[in-house]
Amino acid sequence: MRYIIIFLFFIQCNNAMTQENIYQFNVNNLQDETISLKQYAGKVLLIVNTASECGFTPQYAELENLAQAYRGMGFEVLAFPCNDFGGQEPLEGNAIGEFCSLKFKTSFPVFGKLKIKGNDAHPLYKFLSDKSRNGCTSLAPKWNFHKYLINREGKVVDYFISTTKPTSGKIKRAIEKLL
Repeated sequence: MRYIIIFLFFIQCNNAMTQENIYQFNVNNLQDETISLKQYAGKVLLIVNTASECGFTPQYAELENLAQAYRGMGFEVLAFPCNDFGGQEPLEGNAIGEFCSLKFKTSFPVFGKLKIKGNDAHPLYKFLSDKSRNGCTSLAPKWNFHKYLINREGKVVDYFISTTKPTSGKIKRAIEKLL
């Protein structure tokens, strides 16, 4: 019996060690330059799909508050605009960044618009919504402002649906636990 337990523990640990992380992905910034997510290694991240004309768009302000509150502790918000839900992100490139910075005074990275659902979803979002790869969840975003929490090793550890406010106690406690 002891050997079976040791064997099962070894298999579980081996699976955890081979689990993929977000650092294997590249994304484009608003100027269409390729950015490696490896540059965020060692940080706790909240990855959020965003849109400028959504009922949840005011969450940008809360995301900024969260980013400011925890940035000095190794936390970062990464925003990924998408037009997949109701065509609510009509802006392109620098216009998205201007909207975010002027209307919500954002200082966190806002990346180039990408697809997050379906067969043509960006590889990052295919990973984020595939439990066999990320080890946490198979829930793909159902709307704008879906949030994935990433630990310092680049692994998905939690997710929060669009209606969960960024400054909710639930999200803050989850971030603090990782910091």
